[in-house]
Amino acid sequence: MTSPAYDRMGVGYTGVRRPDPRIEAAIHAALGDARVVLNIGAGAGSYEPRDRETIAVEPSPVMIAQRPPDLARAIQGVAEQLPLDDDSVDATMGVFTLHHWNDVERGLAEVLRVTRDRVAFVTLDLEVTAEMWLCRDYLPEIVEHDRRVFPTLARLDALLPNMRIEPLPVPADCADGFCIALWDRPEAHLDPDVRRASSIWHQLPGEVTARGLERLRDDLESGEWDRRHGELRRTPELDVGLRLVRAEPR
Repeated sequence: MTSPAYDRMGVGYTGVRRPDPRIEAAIHAALGDARVVLNIGAGAGSYEPRDRETIAVEPSPVMIAQRPPDLARAIQGVAEQLPLDDDSVDATMGVFTLHHWNDVERGLAEVLRVTRDRVAFVTLDLEVTAEMWLCRDYLPEIVEHDRRVFPTLARLDALLPNMRIEPLPVPADCADGFCIALWDRPEAHLDPDVRRASSIWHQLPGEVTARGLERLRDDLESGEWDRRHGELRRTPELDVGLRLVRAEPR
């Protein structure tokens, strides 16, 4: 995604998109004993480790401005042109960033150029995401859009050496309020501040969003949503397609 787009969605981002400790633990475990970590699409610093040297690369100055003072200063830049030497970091991470790159193949080639030991990206398996109630019943346009921008797991496997895929079930009441993390809190999708912090709501046509949300609002008011999906309010975690992709460049 270009910097201006994130400049729009980045306003108030940290009030909604806080790192969830369970997802964070999985990402940090994937980084292993890396001492120098590159975070691509670093944003406001969610999930960035604080116990090792980190290099953050982020295109949007609005996102950079929201980074806490105890995190590394971010370099304004993009994955496709990393301002780093060959083999200069132990590990590279990125959370919900691959679908914002203009050229995934070039970006991953840059990642492999600068990374010595391991790579960890959080992305989506859209075949699973498509079955989440918001996408299936109210806004199938979410997945239709995402299929155009998310690299498939098969494509990533072709580009990343020694790749492994780890499902990341999303916990109930996830602290990170990204769109599909709200699987147990349907009312949250009606809050414009919550929607502002997820990129998909900036990509769909306004009339499409309004139509889908109106159906959701009606079903919540009538009790239909709870009749169909109410058990989710008591479910501890759910697989909504979140995946941790791990690779070893060497």
